[in-house]
Amino acid sequence: MMRMAGVIIAVGAFSVACLARMQLGKAFAFTPQAKGLVTKGLYSRVKHPMYIFVDIAICGVALAAQRWWVLLPLLILVPMQIRNSRKERELLLAKFGDAYVEYDRKTWF
Repeated sequence: MMRMAGVIIAVGAFSVACLARMQLGKAFAFTPQAKGLVTKGLYSRVKHPMYIFVDIAICGVALAAQRWWVLLPLLILVPMQIRNSRKERELLLAKFGDAYVEYDRKTWF
């Protein structure tokens, strides 16, 4: 039962992370950049859906595998995501100003 729940969580979360990547389009970058301000789709409510749903997918894999050590990459990944999200915020604020402030106000996290 727990394994199946883990598979469902992992597949669902990975699917949403892929959707978030598609919605970013040309604004996607591996390093923090201000290529564009995406405010539609998942990004209309959540600033970093790719980060969040990749992390949830890893948790689902750990649950499906029933191995706690599968979570270890999160010890590196989450601090990197936090650092990148802060840098992205600075860059987007500098480039888009009030438009980013309004976006930031409307999104959850």
